[in-house]
Amino acid sequence: MTARIQPSILSADFVNMQAAVEAVGSADAVHVDVMDNHFVPNLTFGPEMVRRVQEVSTIPLDVHLMITDVDRWAPGYAELGAFSVTFHAEATSEPVALARRLRAIGARAGLAVKPGTDVTPYLDLLPEFDQLLVMTVEPGFGGQSFMADMMPKVATVRAAVRAAGLDVWVQVDGGITVDTIVRAAEAGADTFVAGSSVYGATDAAGAIAALRAAAAGHAH
Repeated sequence: MTARIQPSILSADFVNMQAAVEAVGSADAVHVDVMDNHFVPNLTFGPEMVRRVQEVSTIPLDVHLMITDVDRWAPGYAELGAFSVTFHAEATSEPVALARRLRAIGARAGLAVKPGTDVTPYLDLLPEFDQLLVMTVEPGFGGQSFMADMMPKVATVRAAVRAAGLDVWVQVDGGITVDTIVRAAEAGADTFVAGSSVYGATDAAGAIAALRAAAAGHAH
């Protein structure tokens, strides 16, 4: 199984965003955390910022919407050219309809669940999605500690994906380091968002390579 590494620019230097994006050119995608200070207690990027990052990035954008009213806003991010747009299950009552809109525009559709959200009701909907994100921290801020007690949830998602014979990426986000990525990969994750462990390193490319190697050695 491929181990995909997606550095989060939430941990980057916002003043030098183009350099920050270029520094992770060896990654599989740039993870962009859009927060509205309502769904989560933080305010980050909006459509205009995402558009500019899209223009300077040589790798795809994986946009993670931690916002309310995703039914209104999510399609716009797909229209900007984002490779993947992930919205939270807790933020919409129509996840399938929204996923179909994103796919129709041309983006991959992702569904995210907070640590306290039961993933079981969404397992039957997996064919409607390209990615399911299991948050391994409470969403809102970078630099938090990895929640190992989310690994059974990751394993549940992986088992459901495998049982249905689907090509749905199982993503984890929060506290991913060369140590915790091993546990996440063993549980069944194949797509890993890493912020501090990449942007806090002196050599971002080296950090990405180390994460990828650590995960690949333990992937299902």
